[in-house]
Amino acid sequence: MFKTMMIQNDQRGLLFTKGSYTRYLLPGTYRFSIFSDVKVEVLNVTKPFEVPGKDLQLFLQDERLRDALEVIDVRDSEYVLLYEDGKFARLCKAGKYAFWKGIKEYRAVRVNLLEPELAADIDLSILPKLGNMVVQVYDVAAEEAGLLYYNNQLVRRLAPGKYYFWRGPVAVAVKTIDLRRQQLDMTGQEMLTEDKVPLRLNFVCQYQVTDPLQTVRIRSMEEQIYVSLQLILREYVGTLKLDDLLRMKHEIGAFVHNRLSEQQEEYGVQFLSAGVKDIILPGDVKDILNTVLIAEKRAHANLITRREETASTRSLLNTAKLMDENATLMRLKELEYLEKICEKIGTISLTGSGGLLEQLNTLLKPRTD
Repeated sequence: MFKTMMIQNDQRGLLFTKGSYTRYLLPGTYRFSIFSDVKVEVLNVTKPFEVPGKDLQLFLQDERLRDALEVIDVRDSEYVLLYEDGKFARLCKAGKYAFWKGIKEYRAVRVNLLEPELAADIDLSILPKLGNMVVQVYDVAAEEAGLLYYNNQLVRRLAPGKYYFWRGPVAVAVKTIDLRRQQLDMTGQEMLTEDKVPLRLNFVCQYQVTDPLQTVRIRSMEEQIYVSLQLILREYVGTLKLDDLLRMKHEIGAFVHNRLSEQQEEYGVQFLSAGVKDIILPGDVKDILNTVLIAEKRAHANLITRREETASTRSLLNTAKLMDENATLMRLKELEYLEKICEKIGTISLTGSGGLLEQLNTLLKPRTD
């Protein structure tokens, strides 16, 4: 008695006897004794060669079967991008893979994980199919510079753009550095002048990173710039008395900027500007300065008043001399004042002997003396 097994054209068979692989079966009809301990594993040739619970290497010992298979061996340090009939099919990690020959056209693209950056010939459209566990993405904005690290070692500087890297044995990191103008504010910095007057300074400086490779070598660069700024300001303020400092307030920024510029290559930056925002004095010192200022303004106002009074008196004296020497000028002055009086009053009443016309004639007639 026999049992019949038929293998279709799109199938292949693997014959197992007592659990051990015996041989490879092509399409056709096969008859086995019902008393024999045989089993046939039927595989679809349009699918990858996989036998659950069995290692591929076992079947590759059969030369006939091996010749019918396309075998891809993937090392630990690589991925293989498998394409079927020109379309991406799957990602193959470390291991061996087998596919039936002649049914589909297979193309394997090998990726070296020791060189993590995706090569230019990799089609980026397949990345969504791979997922974040296979590819990592870094963005470098237009106003930034990127620094690429492999296993914590600096490799190179990255221009603005989007970068893709394989996840694998090499640890990849990208550090971005802002290249825009930045501002450092120093607020309420306490200092002593040469004459031991305590004050507080609000200072500001602006800078821009020019050499990211140098900047990244400095730990807490902004804090170090802050300390340098403190030392320069203390050096400058400590050599001036309060009055001189207040008078030369606008020169502090230029001095500090020049001194900072001497260190800019060390920091990998360019210092653009520096200046004092405020000088804050203690309350008692401020009261004293206000008192002095008020006294100075009052003295100046008194000086101006006296100067004007002297000029006015001198002008009156000169006018009196002219009128004393010139009777006509004196008469014109009398008539001028008479006109002003007439403008300010509504009526004029004249008393005494004679009519109104005689009195006006007497008042207005030319003087003979």
